[in-house]
Amino acid sequence: MVRAQSSSSVFTPVLIAGSIVLMVGFAIRASFGVFQIPIADQFGWLRAEFSMAIAIQNLAWGIGQPIFGALAEKFGDKKTIVLGAIIYALGLVLSSTAVTPLEHQMYEVLVGFGVAGTGFGVILAVVGRSTSDANRSLALGIATAAGSAGQIIGPPVANALLQSMTWSSVFVLFAVAILGVLMVLPLMGKTDMAPRSSLEESLGSVLAKALRDPSYTMIFLGFFSCGFQLAFVTAHFPAFVTEMCAAIPDGSLIRGLGINTTSALGAFSIAMIGAANIVGTIIAGALGNVWPKKYLLASIYMGRTLIAAGFILLPMTPTTVVVFSLSMGVLWLASVPLTSGLIAHIYGIRYMGTLYGIVFFSHQLGSFLGVWLGGAMYDMYGSYEVVWWVGVGVGAFSALINLPVREAPYQQLATA
Repeated sequence: MVRAQSSSSVFTPVLIAGSIVLMVGFAIRASFGVFQIPIADQFGWLRAEFSMAIAIQNLAWGIGQPIFGALAEKFGDKKTIVLGAIIYALGLVLSSTAVTPLEHQMYEVLVGFGVAGTGFGVILAVVGRSTSDANRSLALGIATAAGSAGQIIGPPVANALLQSMTWSSVFVLFAVAILGVLMVLPLMGKTDMAPRSSLEESLGSVLAKALRDPSYTMIFLGFFSCGFQLAFVTAHFPAFVTEMCAAIPDGSLIRGLGINTTSALGAFSIAMIGAANIVGTIIAGALGNVWPKKYLLASIYMGRTLIAAGFILLPMTPTTVVVFSLSMGVLWLASVPLTSGLIAHIYGIRYMGTLYGIVFFSHQLGSFLGVWLGGAMYDMYGSYEVVWWVGVGVGAFSALINLPVREAPYQQLATA
């Protein structure tokens, strides 16, 4: 664990190193939707085949998150990140050799566990423990924004690389990149345990209290729609735009940016979401220091719901794609610093990684269903419209279920 810094320190070496790990890891993960069409075209697969591989990746990520959170709390954050990066790289290299849907789906289990070891559960926990109460929400927002920065980089880079090399070569190159981030781990310095007072309760005791608390259950259920919406868009939106968007008119601003085809616009849309979310997550983290996090979460989920409904009701044009990407992007990962900060506020920071990891499993159940249903319903109906409306519905559910959460430290609730 890492000792908390002074209240005046926000940009600590731990935050910088963690942000770099998140940025590279999410650049790779966010690019998988770009490979939907190239892989399907090469092997003649149905859309659901590679969608299932991405869905399994998301589910493995969710299963692995509490495991890696517990490993970090027991054996150390840096050792856990190294393990995650190695598994991530191994999964990418093996995926590059896959020639059947089953092979892709099996290897994506490794990729998912690799994302868990280098992703939010481990990194946000160590960032949360390294910052003061006054700065924690903002620091978590900055770290989450780094993941969004990776989302800006990953899809356009993957799309550009595919113009000059095969998808399998891109996977190998990405494996080298995720191993390269290990060079920043010395910035985290020497880790130590949290203050003695936070060690008095065991993990089992804290976990038992959380599982008996209805608020923890509501947070768990509310995070489901976040995963459903985000994973569906990441995996299917590039292909959706490629196939359904009206042609990009000559002389448009989008063409002026070098986006000349709907396939390029599809990849660029994911990058735009990431760019907008850099702002959104930092704002959400800052607001979480002063406003009730549960109300901010409810507002984010309702905002996503309204934006998604408006987009599908209008004809898809390059303009509506840009507007959707930027508006959805502001809210994209804004729920992450608020959810992780809410857990730290209610249950403490000692076992934040494990407790957040369990809640994140709900997020990844949603991710699995969002990606899989997207491919399955596309093959069934030739359209993404049905699953899009499912996402609208679960978003409204999450907005409502966060409202009754009791936002106070659990010790206060227990004695109230």
